[in-house]
Amino acid sequence: MLLALFRRRVVWWPNWSPWVASLGVALVVCFGCGAAASAQWMGKQTGCYADSMAANPNRPTVANPADISQYGVLELEYGFDRFWPDNGARQTSVGGLLKFGMLCDVELRWNTTSFISQTDASGTHRGIGDNWLGPQVRVYKQTKLVPTVAFGYAVKIPSASFADGLGSGRVDHSFTLLVSKDIAKIHFDFNATEFLIGRPGGSGFDRNQQLNLAFSRALRGKLQFTGEFYGDTQLNASTPKFVSSLWALTYAVTPRLVVDGGFETGITSGGPHRHAFFGATYSITNLYPGWSRKRAGSSGQTD
Repeated sequence: MLLALFRRRVVWWPNWSPWVASLGVALVVCFGCGAAASAQWMGKQTGCYADSMAANPNRPTVANPADISQYGVLELEYGFDRFWPDNGARQTSVGGLLKFGMLCDVELRWNTTSFISQTDASGTHRGIGDNWLGPQVRVYKQTKLVPTVAFGYAVKIPSASFADGLGSGRVDHSFTLLVSKDIAKIHFDFNATEFLIGRPGGSGFDRNQQLNLAFSRALRGKLQFTGEFYGDTQLNASTPKFVSSLWALTYAVTPRLVVDGGFETGITSGGPHRHAFFGATYSITNLYPGWSRKRAGSSGQTD
């Protein structure tokens, strides 16, 4: 989820309605393309459909898994975050990630902050945050010796308030390499991201990089422990480099619903000082009707 969560330049945009309308149009176009693609690819691709729906959480870590949502599945992640940065400010936000497995190895992603409230020396500001849109493409599925590998791209729609000092008002870009591997009952997710951040009040971009290493292991039954270390290089004179750590528990209520909760603590200055969160991931439905036919056929064979 966590481009929007990590990039905290979010809140009220005075004329946000056009942005929301644009997002709606973009989603309709994306899903329309998905339906058209399904007609072309249905029956041509093999091994796409899973026997049953299961969530593929990107939460609660900043890193994302290289594996994508199941073919045809529309999945939602949503959560609550509370930050206490080093400078004494407080920030509360609610947001999430909507994902769609358009093709076997292509996922469409919309990352949004629906609401944020931030209190600092200038007062309290509330509103909506920035939105990120883009695909993630898996290029290799995990084998015994080789990890899953994927590439992701996202562009930021600057819907957060620049006037309140909570949004840059500029378009940003991110380019990510994602690698995931299961080793000795531990799952590892590694991300390397290049950010191009639009300069507020000027032209051009500042650049920095982010590295993430997340790991998880089942504790008992459906309960799982997750940890992560990540950090950013310096963006500019006002945004220094930092390193942080995150710790969480997740629980699979059902295969389609996974809940999580945890906290983050900064290792160095410049990043999140304290951060608490909880949320959930839910596989809503499979939009490709062939999945239900496959499932029915599999049930018939079982019987």
